Amino acid sequence: MNLYNKEKAVALTGAGMSADSGITTFRDSGGLWEGVDVMEVASIEGWNRDPEKVLEFYNSRRRQLKEVQPNAGHLALKQLEKYYDVTIVTQNVDDLHERAGSSRIIHLHGELTKARPVNADGPVKDIGYDDIKPGDKDSEGRQLRPNIVWFGEMVPMMETAAREVARCDILLVIGTSLAVYPAAGLVDLTQPGTPVYVIDPKQPEFRFQSNVTFIQKTAAEGTPELVQDLIKKKKEH
Repeated sequence: MNLYNKEKAVALTGAGMSADSGITTFRDSGGLWEGVDVMEVASIEGWNRDPEKVLEFYNSRRRQLKEVQPNAGHLALKQLEKYYDVTIVTQNVDDLHERAGSSRIIHLHGELTKARPVNADGPVKDIGYDDIKPGDKDSEGRQLRPNIVWFGEMVPMMETAAREVARCDILLVIGTSLAVYPAAGLVDLTQPGTPVYVIDPKQPEFRFQSNVTFIQKTAAEGTPELVQDLIKKKKEH
């Protein structure tokens, strides 16, 4: 039990959460993202080969993000904060959890609304929904790139996320197939007996079955229902 008698809930969210807001994913498209080979736009090799293509790809995603809104799933996780100590660990790079009002969000794969210099971890610059253009540089003259963790790069927030999962009282897994490592390994870090709730229309294959409740619905449908159930149980106790 945590501070203020609130149990700790961690929500691990993936592409399915954002898809319900209308954000394009490459989750079920054979490695294609809006017709683009994901390795061309989400790897350092792709950047070195054609940085202008990579910049325009993320610029278009940023423009799309500006036009969409948090869905009922995002809003439900904010509501859960009234009764639980909630941390969101997201594989998504959008800002929809922030816009829904959630307080603690760990972005494993970076943030679309931020930029950083090439060949450097920082400083990270908040750019909102603006484009990054060739020739946009930091104060030291380094070209800016999206603050995205590309394939083959280190995931700097993984240790922080691992600590959160290891000490949670309940784990919500929403809209993620848990097929991509290292994020997929986070579920294994829960303490024995920790309840795990999985919300996904397609039931992911789990390495364990005890204490797992599968909810075969979309994030926007299943998350509000689960949150209401968790709040009801909390009020009854």
